[in-house]
Amino acid sequence: MTRLLKYLTLLIGAVVFAYPFLWMISGSLKPELEISGLGLWSSQFSLANYEQVLTRIPISRSFLNSLIVSLSVTTSVLVFGSMVGYALAKLQFIGKGALFLIILFTMMIPFQITLIPQYVLMVKLGLTDTYAALIAPTMMSAFSIVLFRHFFIGIPNALIDAARLDGCSELRILFRVIWPLSKPTLITVAILTFMTSWNEVLWPLIVVRERTLMTMPQLVTIFVIGGEAESQLGLLLAAATLLALPVIIAYAVFQRYFIESMVHTGVKG
Repeated sequence: MTRLLKYLTLLIGAVVFAYPFLWMISGSLKPELEISGLGLWSSQFSLANYEQVLTRIPISRSFLNSLIVSLSVTTSVLVFGSMVGYALAKLQFIGKGALFLIILFTMMIPFQITLIPQYVLMVKLGLTDTYAALIAPTMMSAFSIVLFRHFFIGIPNALIDAARLDGCSELRILFRVIWPLSKPTLITVAILTFMTSWNEVLWPLIVVRERTLMTMPQLVTIFVIGGEAESQLGLLLAAATLLALPVIIAYAVFQRYFIESMVHTGVKG
């Protein structure tokens, strides 16, 4: 009976959590007059809302832009974040503790404080309306450095010393020895970074004006707020579904590694 109640509670929680997403997907397939209901079923499911969204805005181009930006940011965060994390965890140099404290301090600064200086820098460098303006400010992540450092500390030093005796450089040790042992952490950082970069709206709105360079969240925001959707709820739900699907699919595929990493980084001993 206890197990039955436990599974029943989990089932209710899952339904409550998933229902808004299911309603969003269902509503995007319904005629406009049927969307206001709370039910998920309709006798007239169609792709008409998606066809209108694809016709009214260059959603495919914006999807490609978001993919380029998100994958570039994710790759750079994995490479540079793991390099800094490895240095803070396994190398000895003057000022290592102070550097780590500075990195922790940057996590406490609201991004709104650095927004204007970053924009001024992009203007002075002539990078506005380019992919570089979308990618460069987020190529490093303090959170990823902290996560990598915490995981790398648990790797035995004897393994690294053996690789050094074999003539491996520090970079080769990192990418050939440490990375294969850090798959859960790498995937966790990749998922979180990809989701954050994919959903970013404010920064692209500031530095990009060219429609062909707009990311998907930026274009959907303009589509909704700018009146191109003409207050049609079906079009709004279709655009929101197209925006959310890549992140949902990525998390569904890699969730096992994500949970595994949370266990390893949250439990010691």
